Amino acid sequence: MAQAVVGLGNPGPEYRNTRHNVGQRVVDALARRIHARFERDGAHAVATGRWQGETLYLIKPGSFMNVTGPPVARLARKLHLAPADLVIVFDDIDLPLGKVRVRHQGSAGGHNGVRSLIAAFGTDALRRVKIGVGRPGRPGEDRDRVADHVLSPFTPDEAEVITKACEEAADQALKLVEAR
Repeated sequence: MAQAVVGLGNPGPEYRNTRHNVGQRVVDALARRIHARFERDGAHAVATGRWQGETLYLIKPGSFMNVTGPPVARLARKLHLAPADLVIVFDDIDLPLGKVRVRHQGSAGGHNGVRSLIAAFGTDALRRVKIGVGRPGRPGEDRDRVADHVLSPFTPDEAEVITKACEEAADQALKLVEAR
C-alpha cells in the first residue's frame, strides 16, 4: 500500500531556506535516503521510491503554504492516497527551535497550511511531524512579527540545530510510515 510524506513550504528559490520550508528540507533528506529523484507533476515536485518494500511518494507542494490543501488533495486523489496514507511535515512556531513532535490528529494549532489541509480533506486525522522553529516574542504577542519570522532564514547559529532536527523529523516520518 502506497503512502506519502508531504513537506510543506512555499514554492520558489527565495523561500528555500526559510523557517516555513523545513518540511520540504525533511522531504529532501528522505529523497537522499531512499535514492529517489524529484520530478514535476503539475506544480508539485514528486519523488517515488520504496521503503520497507512499499511505494513511498515524497511530495513538495507547488502551492503557497496557506492554500496548500486543495492542490495536495487533488494530487492525493490522483495517486490513490487517502488522508490516512499521508504524513505531513511542517514548521511549528510554538515549539522551541529544533524540537520535533509527532501527532496523529488534532487541530491546526494556528498553522494556516495545516488548516488548509484539514479543510480540503475534511478530517483532522492527518499524521504529522512538526519541527520547532521558535517564536518571535511571547505567545499572543507580536503577531505582526510571525509572518516575517517564518519567512526568514535560519541564522548561522541555528543552522546545525535545524539540520539535526530535520534528520530527526525524517526518522520520525519513516517510523510513521512503518507503523501503518
